[in-house]
Amino acid sequence: MKNEADEVLAARAQKGDAAAAEELMDRYKDTVRRIARKFAFNIFAETDDLVQEGMIGLYLAIGGYSAASGKSFRNFVYVCVVRKIYSYLRTVFRLKGEGERSEVDIESIPEGATPEELLLTGESEAEFRLRLMKTLSDFEFRVVSMYLEGMSYAQISAATGKEIKSIDNALARSKRKLTKAFKEE
Repeated sequence: MKNEADEVLAARAQKGDAAAAEELMDRYKDTVRRIARKFAFNIFAETDDLVQEGMIGLYLAIGGYSAASGKSFRNFVYVCVVRKIYSYLRTVFRLKGEGERSEVDIESIPEGATPEELLLTGESEAEFRLRLMKTLSDFEFRVVSMYLEGMSYAQISAATGKEIKSIDNALARSKRKLTKAFKEE
């Protein structure tokens, strides 16, 4: 089973093969941990809680993957895990209440500030990513996330299976959307 493709294992797991599901869970547990660590800032949630939510997202990805979608299993897992963690963080934000969240003083942001500069003005990365997710399409969010992680256009193109021009267009659209969204607040 170690040499089988993720997509094949996902199909087997969906048909009730518990060993295939276990193999996928084992293959992706480190990926889930890496994603969860990016959002663990002790202010909002413990890393263990985020890992647990991410593992639920991984489990849902195994059950919900369709090879007919044309997406790689790896990319589908990434989207499902991130969405599950965001869902959890939204709940945490809601439970903490408005008064306890750290907010950026909009008046202190310089005119024409980029999303990266907003991050540096004191907004937590977790909240910043939540705002990105609300504003951008799934594809744009993935591209911006990978870009902010330091990936080149070519690396993002390879990871998403899209042309470099599509990556460039997605980043340009994202910049326009984010500039507008942050100015409206």
